[in-house]
Amino acid sequence: MNDAPVPHRRRPRYSGKNPRRFEQKYKEQAPALYPEEVQKILNSGKTPAGAHRPILVAEILQVLRPSPGDLVVDCTLGYGGHSREILPLLHPGGRLLGLDADPIELPRTEARLREAGFGPETFSAHRCNFAGIAAVLARESPRPADVILADLGVSSMQLDNPARGFSLKHNGPLDMRMNPNKGQSASVFLSQVGAEKFQEILEENADEPHALLLSKALAGKRCAGTRELVQLIQAALPNRPAEERELSVRRVFQALRIAVNEEFGALDTLLKHLPQCLGAGGRVAILSFHSGEDRRVKKAFEAGLQAGVYGEISLEIIKAGEEERRANPRSKSAKLRWARRSDC
Repeated sequence: MNDAPVPHRRRPRYSGKNPRRFEQKYKEQAPALYPEEVQKILNSGKTPAGAHRPILVAEILQVLRPSPGDLVVDCTLGYGGHSREILPLLHPGGRLLGLDADPIELPRTEARLREAGFGPETFSAHRCNFAGIAAVLARESPRPADVILADLGVSSMQLDNPARGFSLKHNGPLDMRMNPNKGQSASVFLSQVGAEKFQEILEENADEPHALLLSKALAGKRCAGTRELVQLIQAALPNRPAEERELSVRRVFQALRIAVNEEFGALDTLLKHLPQCLGAGGRVAILSFHSGEDRRVKKAFEAGLQAGVYGEISLEIIKAGEEERRANPRSKSAKLRWARRSDC
């Protein structure tokens, strides 16, 4: 039997003062071990790698008013930031169901919330898209929810990790799937979509002003990595200012992500099922980050109010204040709407 000690291996060094690659930012990804380092990142108005900062927390708590004994559904558990603030307000007797389609991040978030002291009797995690809310409620509870929250879009953990294919900063496989084990990657989708269909996707999913030009340049192309796609987008707009080309890059990535994950279809299903999932007087809040999402939420809430399904809805969108926008730039595009189920 060989009892020789395993030789110590130094962590690979990176060039420069600070690490640039996602996988090298080990201090940011271990907040419990390096709290001072993480606080420096937060104080600079940035989000630590592998983390996510919840947006409009105070405003969401104000409109949802979670209380002891409430049954809450967090349709997009993500990093667990909103749920972490809601869970203490449900004691005693309350319960939160956390939904998320991401098989990579969901177990990590569940572990964080367990470590924070929330046991199975208070919190349970469910790997599914929020379109499946009705099925989860039917299986997990004899009654509808008192509070429902949906934070749409993509999380910082997914955006920052080049391996997930969402990142604009670093090259990675052109994937973009919330669940990497399901459906087509963005690379396959782009290689198979026609120009006319892709033009519709760019217009509907991202309000892209150069949709016609970009659809002709990109549809049917095979891009193995995110950087290759960025270069193709920029090359298709050679006479446009750099800032305008950068905005088109972001919009194309957004449009592809929404299409690959069928996000609008899932949102339409959620909005359709919301009334039956909410108990009398129940509250729902939806946080969106794109006009296409916000239009759907607004129309559904207005139609529900007119039909008497909702007794009250938000008349205006709620946005992050100046201080939050400065501390967390990703909150700038957030739009919050809410509705209250009628009492009968």
